[in-house]
Amino acid sequence: MAKDEMDDLLPDKDAAKGFYAKYEPKEILGRGISSTVRRCIEKETGIEYAAKIIDLSNDSNDAGVGGKTMLEATIEEVHILRMVAGHPYIIELHDVFESSTFIFLVFELCKNGELFDYLTSVVALSEKKTRYIMRQLFEALQHVHGHNIVHRDLKPENILLDDNLNIKLTDFGFARAIKPGEKLYDLCGTPGYLAPEVLKSSMFEDAEGYSKEVDIWACGVIMFTLLVGCPPFWHRKQMVMLRNIMEGKYSFTSPEWADITEPTKDLIRKLLVVDPMKRITIKEALEHPFFQMMLWDQDIAPLKRSLSGSSRRLSRISQMALEMKSRTFNARKMFQYAILCVRAMVRIRRLRFTPEPLSMDVARVDPYRIKVLRKVIDGCAFRVYGHWVKKGEGQNRAALFENTPKIELKHIYVSNLSR
Repeated sequence: MAKDEMDDLLPDKDAAKGFYAKYEPKEILGRGISSTVRRCIEKETGIEYAAKIIDLSNDSNDAGVGGKTMLEATIEEVHILRMVAGHPYIIELHDVFESSTFIFLVFELCKNGELFDYLTSVVALSEKKTRYIMRQLFEALQHVHGHNIVHRDLKPENILLDDNLNIKLTDFGFARAIKPGEKLYDLCGTPGYLAPEVLKSSMFEDAEGYSKEVDIWACGVIMFTLLVGCPPFWHRKQMVMLRNIMEGKYSFTSPEWADITEPTKDLIRKLLVVDPMKRITIKEALEHPFFQMMLWDQDIAPLKRSLSGSSRRLSRISQMALEMKSRTFNARKMFQYAILCVRAMVRIRRLRFTPEPLSMDVARVDPYRIKVLRKVIDGCAFRVYGHWVKKGEGQNRAALFENTPKIELKHIYVSNLSR
């Protein structure tokens, strides 16, 4: 192996000694400005992990949020990760190796990657899948807030998916432990997910600051994005986007929202409240009707099979009926009748959400109005732009990517003409 390759593999022998004695590094999973993430295998157990190698060689006193150096920020992140450890929906920090120039953080490996990548592949999620993910996110956040910690950078890129598609909240680089009643004033996070009070804290000297409620706002943005594939406040002009956030200006008028139920929209409205004191709490969010298991959200076929004629459960019901010597009351027939009534109510309730049948007349005038065609259009657009594409209500998430595809398509068109 060449010396340069050895130096790249072992950037700091003092820091790497313990790490490489315990782990075998594999391929690179990702790169950051001052860090690299590699898959690695623990030699003793054969278990796979993700090792984040942080380069401190360019560290300076004015780096990072709040004037903290990279080393100080990393130490604080490790401290916070250890405080919130043990929750099933929060990333687990397995090991730490430190030297003067490098820090090795060894995390559990989430093979399904970021929620962001999963979302870009499917464009949008169903209410059922959104409910599954958001419940886990709220439970993870409840645990974090229970330790008086604010995450401050919640977004799909910082939510990983494990082998069973359960979430793992990660990247606590902007997280801060606060005292009860303490307010923060730093401007940090990702623009599209910033809460109004964070923006006010950076704009006005007399601002009141912000606290844990900023994470709840970000949950509203994430939930909105999961359901329709585009965020509520995004605009290609950042100043317009920030003004929309400050005013809480968004809408449910795009075609995708026609298929989404009212309880879902109601929860988003209560999450995206400009006044943090009026914003819904995590406890209230988890008790919201959106998270209550409805019978019409379930497949009743297993229930019907379990109560078939040969079912021991049904036999027990029959035995109870005989024991009660009730000759005029037939429990089995009444139960079947109740199921039919519930199914009828479900069908009536779902009538307004039932997609309209395919029609060539509608397809010629407005193809995006038909749900089946809408998914095809979104899928094709993503393949062209390599990003979400949503046009409507002034949104166009592919605006930053438009020039390249147009040039490529024009080049292909010109090449075909020359032939």
